[in-house]
Amino acid sequence: MAKYLLLKHYRGAPEAVNPVPMDQWTQEEVRDHVQFMGDFADRLRSSGEFVDERALSPEGTFVRYDGEGRPPVTDGPFAETKDLIAGWMVIDVDTYERALALAAELSAAPGAGGKPIHEWLEVRPLLSASPTVTE
Repeated sequence: MAKYLLLKHYRGAPEAVNPVPMDQWTQEEVRDHVQFMGDFADRLRSSGEFVDERALSPEGTFVRYDGEGRPPVTDGPFAETKDLIAGWMVIDVDTYERALALAAELSAAPGAGGKPIHEWLEVRPLLSASPTVTE
């Protein structure tokens, strides 16, 4: 089994088929979307393929080290994660093809008007060991 990250982006990926931002959905549309996500995760729990999932808060700050005894530097000139990443799910599946199939299914979560979003999800394998450097 291999673990994969299914990463939900706010932007940076090609536009979804139903690209209405969630903050413009009705309460019923948000509820239906969250229900779909929960049902999907529950099904993966039952099959043993679920590892973790999280939706991210829109609040966040970039921080970096700026030298001994100096305060951390915050909010650099970079796009903030809160603007880019909506959330993620980690799955543990037998094949890369299974990871792709699950990501495709997850991209069909309902959005505005109850229609599937068909959003793009990034599928990234998680490293099982730290990379090593060879000479």
